Amino acid sequence: PPFAGALWQLLAPLARAGVALDLSGLPRALQPLLTLSLPQPALAAAAAQAAAQPPAEAEAEWHKTLVFIGETLAALGRLLHGHTAMRRADWLWQVEQTGPRSLPIVLLVSALVGLIVAYMGAEQLQRFGAQSFIANLVTIGVVREIAALVVGIVLAGRVGAAFAAQLGSMRAGEEIDALTVLGVDRVEYLVLPRLLALAVTGPLLTLCAGMAGLAVGGVVAVGLYDVTVLAYLASTREAMSGADLCVGLIKGSVYGMLVALAGCRQGLTAGRSAQAVGEATTAAVVQAIVWMVVAASLLTVIFQRLGV
Repeated sequence: PPFAGALWQLLAPLARAGVALDLSGLPRALQPLLTLSLPQPALAAAAAQAAAQPPAEAEAEWHKTLVFIGETLAALGRLLHGHTAMRRADWLWQVEQTGPRSLPIVLLVSALVGLIVAYMGAEQLQRFGAQSFIANLVTIGVVREIAALVVGIVLAGRVGAAFAAQLGSMRAGEEIDALTVLGVDRVEYLVLPRLLALAVTGPLLTLCAGMAGLAVGGVVAVGLYDVTVLAYLASTREAMSGADLCVGLIKGSVYGMLVALAGCRQGLTAGRSAQAVGEATTAAVVQAIVWMVVAASLLTVIFQRLGV
């Protein structure tokens, strides 16, 4: 706008002279535009000074993570009040990308893990003549714990890395800066669709993973340990309660959101080079898996304490 151009011409000489400018009194739409466009002759010196600071004085990684989580919670609050830049089409697109396209690898890994659990458990139960409890072992282990963890790990490697790479590339290409200049909240526009998509697809994939694990466990029990199909189905129905299913689905949703948070956080804070984007992608996978293991431990203790 003409007003912004005239204001820039007025402030640019002052910025070149090293005068500290306070833009907080200007309209919010103009502040990011002027911040990015005004000359900053002291930028190189400030960057060198920041690089020379010892690691103890640098901003802690956990502090950045807490700030990002706070921004995400604030964006969720605005979403609940109907004031958000998130588009429904973006959310549906992310649901499609993270759900159906992740299903084949989730089913494959879950089936193999179910086979391992059933076979190893049956070998131990056979020593006591308790092959009929194979279904109980597979049902409780897969439905409550293993299915959600398998889904979380697959999503971390496939989706979390993709989120970090996408947002890191956008940051390197200054697309996120362009959104800021346009007054679009980056968390609302980029993070919320991904977070809510995994909050939905996580439990759905967990349900499919649990079914695959139970099916392959049944094949092992029936084919190798002389358990009849009807006996396996009856034991599975008896062992699996609604509480077990709800626990597994809740964990699947939590793990999915943790994957989204880790991927988006690393992508939005990545450097502006190709190497930095690659490092952010690796860090997103590692961070997501660590967060999931910690969350799994806490949720298991909490649910056991609650008697669920």
